[in-house]
Order: sequence, then structure tokens, then C-alpha cells
Amino acid sequence: MLVLGIESSCDETGVALYRSDGDGQLLAHALHSQVAMHQDYGGVVPELASRDHIRRLAPLLGRALAEAGCTLAEVDAVAYTQGPGLAGALLVGSAFAEALAAALGVPALPLHHLEGHLLSPLLSRTPPRFPFVALLVSGGHTQLMHVGGVGDYRLLGETLDDAAGEAFDKTAKLLGLGYPGGPALSALAARGRPDVYKLPRPMLNSGDLDFSFSGLKTAVLTRVRELGGADAISDEQRADLAHAFQAAIVEVLVKKSVDALRQTGMQQLVVAGGVGANRELRRQLDARSVGGRGGRGRFTVFYPEFEYCTDNGAMIALAGALRLEAGVQPKAAGSFSVRPRWPLAELLR
Repeated sequence: MLVLGIESSCDETGVALYRSDGDGQLLAHALHSQVAMHQDYGGVVPELASRDHIRRLAPLLGRALAEAGCTLAEVDAVAYTQGPGLAGALLVGSAFAEALAAALGVPALPLHHLEGHLLSPLLSRTPPRFPFVALLVSGGHTQLMHVGGVGDYRLLGETLDDAAGEAFDKTAKLLGLGYPGGPALSALAARGRPDVYKLPRPMLNSGDLDFSFSGLKTAVLTRVRELGGADAISDEQRADLAHAFQAAIVEVLVKKSVDALRQTGMQQLVVAGGVGANRELRRQLDARSVGGRGGRGRFTVFYPEFEYCTDNGAMIALAGALRLEAGVQPKAAGSFSVRPRWPLAELLR
């Protein structure tokens, strides 16, 4: 079965083709990022994002078909992101997908964006096997999940306020960095010195698997003000603060992930979402895993390739194919709605 995946929840337009026959294979993956367009505004402008998705979808579809060596007539189902995300951006992708499915006479599969991220490590060259613990870290979500299979998700812990990616972006603004803030802060942190500034590790020893990052952001704000404000601090101070912030947030993410593995008895950890591309997070998790420094870990950690950490059509095509394999009945193409606010709880068993 050939599944076409379409992603347009925010500022990336993604189209991919996944063949589920046999072991499954991603045939093509085409992506356009709007980062350059939004940089002048310091963040995503929803109206501009929607208009750009309109311009990009058809050319990206053509690119993906050419790369896969397929025709539209071979597509068996169209999967797309129904939510959560920006309403206008979701509407563009959903309308495109539904119209295409109706024209081809194939079913349509509206999907939760976060399920795509959750399953994206299965696209890796060395994928995990069910069951596993997943650390889902993105701009809007930070959760630890027990994943028993496709559609079998149980929440272990989540953030009580800011998500990890959101904290990265807000802290980057406090330090006077441009958009996108998270990658800019991580790059700056690599030049910073350890132990210059002490920042809190929120809920590190709370005894549960929940997170809280708003206080960490506030601690950075306090330090910046003590140093005279973002315009007054030196480049060295800025780098040292970035290093301290990243060290704090990574320490919390790593400890809670290891605690989740111990509490569930699982031996596989999957890391997914945009913050999953953070190299320091990967370095520290790798060090704690099997074969890591000192051999302390009893678990294996899996990541999606860097190109699948951001929003992309490949994860949506994969999730659609896996849903079909699991026996989920797709709906007939035609009427549809978007879900800008779609609680993750509705995916949980």
C-alpha cells in the first residue's frame, strides 16, 4: 500500500510517500521550511505561513512523486495533519489532502501531529521495537509516554507549564537572539563555560515524571537584569548563560527519562520532536545508555534522523501507514475539519 503524507501544521510544508508492503520503505520526502520568511518578524506569522503552504504543496508533491518514481494513480491513501497547529495552516493542508483523496477515489486519514513525532524514530536505519518509553520534546509539548504499539499510548508525565522547546525559544529572546531561538541558543551554549552561572533544576527530585520549565526561564531573566539587561551583557556572559540554561534543562530531561525507564522496566528510550535534535541532550543520553561512558546504562536510546526531528511529511505518511496496518478504518474523502487545539489525551488509552 502506498500512502501519501502531508504536513502543514505550522511553518514547514512536508510531502512524503511511504510504501507499507513488506518491511516498509520511505520512497520520497520533500520539505520546505519557512524559517527565512519569518525571521524578519521574530516568529511565525500565521497568515504568511498559510499563504506559503498554498504555494508549496503542489510543487512539493511533484518533487516527491518524481523522486519515488510513482504516479498519483498509484496512491492508495492520503494521510494528513488535522491538528494541533495553526488553524489556517492546517486548513490548507487538510483541504489539499481531502480534495486529492476525493479526486483519486482513495480514503483520507486525518492524524494527530504528535503521533507523527512519536512514531518518527521508526523511520531510522535502526528503529526501536514496541514497547518503549518515548520522550516527546517539541516547541509546544514535553511528555514521557509508554508506547505499547500503534495507538497504544499511556502518559507517564508531562510539563505543568512551558514545554522544553518553548523555554528554549523564550530564553533565546531574553538573551537577544534571533528566530528560531532554540537552535541559536544551543549553538551559543556550545561556546559557553560550565559552572559560571548556577540555575535551578525544576522538579528534578519531585518523585514523579512531570516537568516545569517556566521558573528556569524566569531565573535567566533575573540574571540578565542583574547584569544590566540583554543590551548590556557581553558576548561571553551571553554564552555562559546559554550554557547554564541548556545544562539545566538537559539534566532534567535526562534524569526524568531514566527514571521513566526504571519505573516501567523498559529498556528502550525513544526521543522525538524538535528538541530531540539537541546535540547535548543526545550526548548525555548516549552516555547513560548501553555502551555509554562507564557502561552504567541498561537501556538503548533511539532518535529520528535530524531531518525527521522537525515537522515533516515522512512522519505523517508513516503514521498513516501504521494506522492502516493496525486495522484503523480510514474515512471516505470529502467533508473534514481541522483541530488547532487537539488534546493529546484523546490519543491515550
